[in-house]
Amino acid sequence: MLNDIEEVLVTREELQQLAKRVGKQISEDYRGKDLVLVGVLKGGFVYLADLMREITIPVDMDFISVSSYGASTSSSGVVRIIKDIDIDITGKHVLIVEDLVDTGLTLRHLKELLSTRNPASVKLCTALDKPSRRKVDIEVDYEAIVIPDKFVVGYGLDYAGLYRNLPDVCTLSPRVYANKG
Repeated sequence: MLNDIEEVLVTREELQQLAKRVGKQISEDYRGKDLVLVGVLKGGFVYLADLMREITIPVDMDFISVSSYGASTSSSGVVRIIKDIDIDITGKHVLIVEDLVDTGLTLRHLKELLSTRNPASVKLCTALDKPSRRKVDIEVDYEAIVIPDKFVVGYGLDYAGLYRNLPDVCTLSPRVYANKG
């Protein structure tokens, strides 16, 4: 598996520092408020777990699962809800926690969907950002590490279900996905 990695773009230490900074900011911003973290499965669960441990106020959490990639290295642009959240978010502050924002299509769809359920607010938090790939105007509310337009795996991010367990964010050798669509 490690032979499939081209380079480490973001180290586990940088990711932990990001979680600490963002967790502190969220704790300050939402003190005294009803906060629900909505993790986007599958990739966002690793950052969500790290982030939650850094938040010092009471929070509830749930997961939503969407698909826009399949086994491809680029988004299809079609967002399908695989698993919806289970809790009522009416009157609560919702923070969507994602691993990576690239085109923005998935997060725009999720923000619009959750906004129809009468929350107090809906904001976005992501570990990684690829602004060069944006197709829609979407604002990430909490700091992210900006990365270049390269296909990445690790820290929850996968290719065809694999590589999520790598502790760093890495580029995958093109030979792994060449000729696979």
